[in-house]
Amino acid sequence: MKFLQLLFDRFTLILIAVVVLATILPPQGRYVAFFDGLTHAGIALLFFLHGARLSRRAIIDGAMHWRLHLLVFLCTFALFPLLGMALQPLMKPLLGDALWLGMLYLCLLPGTVQSAIAFTSIARGNVPAAVCAASASSLVGIVVTPLLAGLVLGGTGAGMPLGESILKIGVQLLLPFVAGHALRPWIGAWVAQQQRWLRYVDQGSILLVVYTAFGAAVLEGLWRTVPVPALALLTGCCIVLLALILATTTWLARRFGFNTEDEITIVFCGSKKSMATGVPMAQVLFASSTVGLAILPLMVFHQIQLMVCAVMARRYAERDGSEVVVIAR
Repeated sequence: MKFLQLLFDRFTLILIAVVVLATILPPQGRYVAFFDGLTHAGIALLFFLHGARLSRRAIIDGAMHWRLHLLVFLCTFALFPLLGMALQPLMKPLLGDALWLGMLYLCLLPGTVQSAIAFTSIARGNVPAAVCAASASSLVGIVVTPLLAGLVLGGTGAGMPLGESILKIGVQLLLPFVAGHALRPWIGAWVAQQQRWLRYVDQGSILLVVYTAFGAAVLEGLWRTVPVPALALLTGCCIVLLALILATTTWLARRFGFNTEDEITIVFCGSKKSMATGVPMAQVLFASSTVGLAILPLMVFHQIQLMVCAVMARRYAERDGSEVVVIAR
């Protein structure tokens, strides 16, 4: 039972329930505009709070470890896309064009922030470096991911021109982030004290985007396009991709002589992909009729990475016989 609770947390179950709700009762008519507006407001608040949470001291302390950050950056924005393209001859015939496009989009995304730091803490890794690496990945990805999408995906599935996409993403994600960080001297302490309930803003914004995107996709015939066998194949492909990236990041960390604490940070920051950034960004980069299929691989991969990394973090934490200290997300 404890193992099942570890694999399927409350947020995962709620996420599945939202997908079911979007399948049964997708937003239609005047409710489409309402949920779109609510979703945009939730995403803006999410990145505003991320900006307010980011400590400049953490940036300074973490940024000193430039070799680690360079390796995490290369794993996130170079190794992942190259690995995705290398797997194309194997996976594209299995998944079809639409889901394969989503897999490639997944490979271009920045890493997670909260879960990467949480797992690094549980595993007793280099937490200050993880804070800096994960935050930098999320911030840099706002610009780098659309550029990579223009190079790797070309015009396939695009919702608008590249320059316009970067501008819109900057307004929706980067501007609130900068505003939050600018106000950190006044609201940073309060935000730090409200972590327990502010995490619901993170989760709520993701759920809103998933509901609106999947609702639109359902109306376009999503589940006729992705039957159960195709979903099973997608899950298998995500498992293969995660296994390869985890093995490669571990090997690279050891090959370049990083200690165990730094290895933990590299593995957890360099192998994860952000749903908090990827889902809203997909609404800009892809046409509305293709967003649902574009984010489906990300949703599957995201859950698998949480399940696998939860187990890995606890095994790392037990490497010298110490008790595992579970840090709340």
